[in-house]
Amino acid sequence: MLESEVYQRIIDLQDEMSKSQKKIANYLINNPETAPFLTASKLAKNVEVGEATVVRFAVFLDYKGYPDLQRHLQEALQRKWTSAEVFARTTDKEDQPENAVTEILADDIQNLNTTLQQMDSKVFHEAVNDIIQAKRIYIIAYRSAASLGLFLEFYLDLVLQNTEMVTQADGVSEHLLDITDEDLVIGFGFSRYTKRTVEVLKYVKQQGAKTLVITDHLMSPLVPYGDRKLLASTEINSFIDSFSAPLSIVSALITAVTRSEHEKVEGRLKELEELWGTFDVFHD
Repeated sequence: MLESEVYQRIIDLQDEMSKSQKKIANYLINNPETAPFLTASKLAKNVEVGEATVVRFAVFLDYKGYPDLQRHLQEALQRKWTSAEVFARTTDKEDQPENAVTEILADDIQNLNTTLQQMDSKVFHEAVNDIIQAKRIYIIAYRSAASLGLFLEFYLDLVLQNTEMVTQADGVSEHLLDITDEDLVIGFGFSRYTKRTVEVLKYVKQQGAKTLVITDHLMSPLVPYGDRKLLASTEINSFIDSFSAPLSIVSALITAVTRSEHEKVEGRLKELEELWGTFDVFHD
């Protein structure tokens, strides 16, 4: 375990560490199966140092930040943990439910900041253009990621009228039978990744379709099959993934598309308002 690069880096730099940094280093080395799943705030609490000290420690090790260090620690384990195992490693019996809202919102603020820092505006702009130029758009999002896919489908189809989320895993072949290089497939996937999402992206790439992947890091198995990759940090002190950052990316994509297609979208929304009024859709 300790032969991996991240742990070797910690060992090599120990003589240059401050007292607080040595406490963090010792904790990471002594808890290689639990520490990689702790958020910065949780690790700081366990080690009894400030959260800022944990962040500075990651930078001291020459990582981009704590999430980058955390990914390297997790990859050193070389296997995926089950939800039950992650829950056991991130949740202590003494953790109080009333503290959850403060902890999780703080984690999400960190996720949003991390995602913003690693966002490539050029790739984002190219993804927006792919959406606008696509003849048809298919969304692949299974299990919990389906919530993100449904949100994106609702608004893209509302204004573009060419978007479909493939909700039935067993029926994906029928939906994508005649896919072409004029079509775009948007795939969502976060650890633990579903095999079907990877299989579908691999298939559509072989058929020549354009692909956009929204995932959590560059080691994701979805990444090799994405023409464009948008990364979102999803780490919180829980066995679930945080979708605050991925949802913000989805909202940004929708907003950018509607701004680029301003006249078309404005006309479409005016028509819809008349239709909604006819069917008395909204409460006055």
